[in-house]
Amino acid sequence: MLDFLVQKAYAFTTTSGSSSGASFNTLLGKILDNIANRIVYLLMAGAVIYFLWGVFVFIQNAENADKRTEGYQHMLWGIIGIFIMISAKGIINIILSTIGLLG
Repeated sequence: MLDFLVQKAYAFTTTSGSSSGASFNTLLGKILDNIANRIVYLLMAGAVIYFLWGVFVFIQNAENADKRTEGYQHMLWGIIGIFIMISAKGIINIILSTIGLLG
């Protein structure tokens, strides 16, 4: 099934008169642009929401040390998640510029 989908995507992106390398680059660019970037943005939004939830828990439970620690951990892991997603986006852009798809 996956082979069929890849063949259809490849056939969709090929144009008449272009070399197979250019059509593969077009296919790769469309996959990275349409799928990978959107996944990165979705995960980044999740990390931001997780961070904001940690801020909410931290502020709401200012008198409870255990809940403050829980909120702090949420904020810490949210920041780590945001950093990882920004790094992933940078790596995707490096790959795209290396193969000549990023202008």
